[in-house]
Amino acid sequence: MTSIPTLGQEAPADLRALTTLRFFAALWVVLFAAWPHLDVAFTPNVVAKGYLGVETFFILSGFILSHVYLEGAGTKRFSYGGFLWARLARVYPLHLATLFGMIALGLGATVAGIAVSDSLLDWRSLFAHLTLTQAWGLAPSAAFNHPSWSISAEWFAYLSFPAFAFVAWRLRERPVLATVLAAGLALAIYAVFQPLAGFSLTQATFLWGALRIVPCFMLGCALYLIHRRWMLPYAGWIAGACAAGMVIAASLNAWDPIIVLFAGGLILALGSVQNARGGLMASAAGVYLGEISYSIYMVNAPVLLVGVNLAAKATGAEDRLHVIVWLGVVALIPVVAAGTYYLIERPARKALRGMADRRSARVAAAKTQKKNAERGLQPSETIG
Repeated sequence: MTSIPTLGQEAPADLRALTTLRFFAALWVVLFAAWPHLDVAFTPNVVAKGYLGVETFFILSGFILSHVYLEGAGTKRFSYGGFLWARLARVYPLHLATLFGMIALGLGATVAGIAVSDSLLDWRSLFAHLTLTQAWGLAPSAAFNHPSWSISAEWFAYLSFPAFAFVAWRLRERPVLATVLAAGLALAIYAVFQPLAGFSLTQATFLWGALRIVPCFMLGCALYLIHRRWMLPYAGWIAGACAAGMVIAASLNAWDPIIVLFAGGLILALGSVQNARGGLMASAAGVYLGEISYSIYMVNAPVLLVGVNLAAKATGAEDRLHVIVWLGVVALIPVVAAGTYYLIERPARKALRGMADRRSARVAAAKTQKKNAERGLQPSETIG
């Protein structure tokens, strides 16, 4: 029988199962976006709820960032500037690449006389996209690479992270209370938003998208407090039950926040799954797909735009493809994502973080030199 550790015992540091979950969240979004191009007369409710893959990402973001940074923030060892630079290095290069990629595709299609959506090249939205504020109500339309609205929402959460961490750190000794409060507040936000806005918060994108991350990020931070204190017993079984709950609730077209809470339970449970018992969720293949999941999410719109149009012309279809052709187009998404991961995402992130490390080293050397000068030491008298 698996026992629950008492306060002070550490949960597993390697969250491989959660990395793999990122791929399944991205796949859910891809199926939601690609399904309208499939020549079938039905849409399963599970697929129609695929936009909730973004909510899964948002909860994961709060959970993982708390895992990495909460202790430092709570003990005043947190560099806000360093944190923001690291997060910018993580998301911005690929965002820029897909932004300008969609611009190039739109301009190319216009020159070739191919009709494209008016909003694709809505230049009024360009500044907001460049500043990652397109989900803050500053973009008049869902322009360019539409899925990037969620990266703008993430940027809002990154900027606000000290506030989330401040509350979470003060509730760290009462993790269950923190989670109950976070879940209750999240449900209240969802319940109040819909009658005020006229649509569900879980369907907000460039309009109110920055608010959409708040209940999920808050829930992820609170769930991490439970993970930080206890490893769940029977974590694999709990994870399976939560995953089944998500599928059943989506199939029954349940209220979106119910599915969001199941996603939170799944994340908490997978955080306690030991790698040796993780099966597919801790496999090398699963972890790799999770590592390229951000690229999968960001390239799915341009790949579908090009792939569906080319396939439709080649097969004489309009925009609804035979299942075999459709599967071929969808299969291109992780292939292209692997390319952008190795050519853009990973090297750019490494370069930007290297810049920060070199700057930190120069600042540290300058401080050391200043201290030595104040003590009256010559450079040759110092050690190292």
